[in-house]
Amino acid sequence: MAEITKVALDAMGGDHAPREMVRGAVAAVKKEKNVQIFLVGKEEAIREELAKYEYEKERLMIVNASEVIEMAEPPVNAIRKKKDSSIVVGMKLVKEGKADAFVSAGSTGAVLVGGQVIVGRIKGVDRAPLAPLIPTAKGFSLLIDCGANVDARPAHLVQFAKMGTIYMEHIMNVKNPKVGIVNIGAEEEKGNALVKETFPLLKETKSINFTGSVEARDIPYGKVDVIVCEAFAGNIILKLFEGTGAVLIKKIKEGLMSSLRSKIGAFLIKPALKETMKSFDSSEYGGAPLLGLNGLVVKTHGSSKAKEICNTILQCVTFKNQKINEKIKACIQAEQPE
Repeated sequence: MAEITKVALDAMGGDHAPREMVRGAVAAVKKEKNVQIFLVGKEEAIREELAKYEYEKERLMIVNASEVIEMAEPPVNAIRKKKDSSIVVGMKLVKEGKADAFVSAGSTGAVLVGGQVIVGRIKGVDRAPLAPLIPTAKGFSLLIDCGANVDARPAHLVQFAKMGTIYMEHIMNVKNPKVGIVNIGAEEEKGNALVKETFPLLKETKSINFTGSVEARDIPYGKVDVIVCEAFAGNIILKLFEGTGAVLIKKIKEGLMSSLRSKIGAFLIKPALKETMKSFDSSEYGGAPLLGLNGLVVKTHGSSKAKEICNTILQCVTFKNQKINEKIKACIQAEQPE
């Protein structure tokens, strides 16, 4: 019998909390029998939303947290001062072993700080990177890091490559995933000091399939499966992807509605277009995990709705079943000096 995965969900985080958080949690327990969810937040508000649904009471439980960390609050101060916030309370459940994972659509800064300070890093992991999946022509690639470490050093990027490889192999079922480092050209001698110093280290790393540099224009084509970079470049890539995708969808819709002929054409291609657009929907794959911690912490979009929350919870189940933390721990510690 499969183990139960216990997920602490920040019911107060995000633009649509607690409504969409609760909806997503209810959908998850209906889809996956081996998951138990702790809805962390203001009990009265959560209970009011839960009253709208039928669900197995023992699989959806409320953990009261009287405070909420707002998006604009300084993360470090918020984590330190708001001890009864949904983020702090939820992460403590992971730290104490009462939950296997914590999911939040709330303050990214608070989630990053809380993950490092409360949950803590696996021994040997220098930095915990945020690693979202981004859509490509071949499916999805893992972007690591996209926002947690803007001052990363070469050794950190090597660890990112190792953790990203494990994630893509065991969560996305990509055999021997290709790893590339973000650069301004394909040649090894190009790049800034960080890239030039990291490149030979990645070449020497036997546990990854390093294929060299990847230019920004090649990322959407899926040239590599694991895109390695420090968080400053990674966050720019991620935000550009999201913005470009939104503009393209808007322009396509405007074009299809511009005339009677285009409207007729839109009606005819709607099923195929809908299926194509679905392949570019990152919410299908859940949130961005903060890899390398002693427990799983996953950040979803602030605008997340029930579908993304549900898929993120299911992602946590796969993460536990595939023993990703144990694999990362073994990989990192195997290469540590005795």
